[in-house]
Amino acid sequence: MKNILLYLTMNLQNLFLLLFNILLIVLGQTLIKQGVNKIGDFASMPFWDFLVKSFTSLLIVSGILLYVISTILWLMLLSRVNLSVAYPILSLSYLLIFFISWFYLKEPVNTYQFIGVLLIIGGIYLILTKI
Repeated sequence: MKNILLYLTMNLQNLFLLLFNILLIVLGQTLIKQGVNKIGDFASMPFWDFLVKSFTSLLIVSGILLYVISTILWLMLLSRVNLSVAYPILSLSYLLIFFISWFYLKEPVNTYQFIGVLLIIGGIYLILTKI
């Protein structure tokens, strides 16, 4: 933890904001996916119908709102934290999305996806510990 804070030029507040930003991204994406699942396949309807259904879906609009909030928070973070470190840490969102997709959304996963997740974990570890 000490190395992480030194390298990121962060204090605990910045670290919390970065983790909160990741949570907003993951929740936003999960809400959008749930909304799209309820609407149905894009190919099965006219474009405008899909667009209207998307922007009248509470799930999708909520997910987009979380994305807007996370973008504002990201701007604040970039004013305080090196992009070369903060952005790769954002890949934690990939890990969370993977597990939410698998356990909550019941999407199938395969061995290659697991290997990819392990590589992401390894990359984050290298960024945070090899100063």
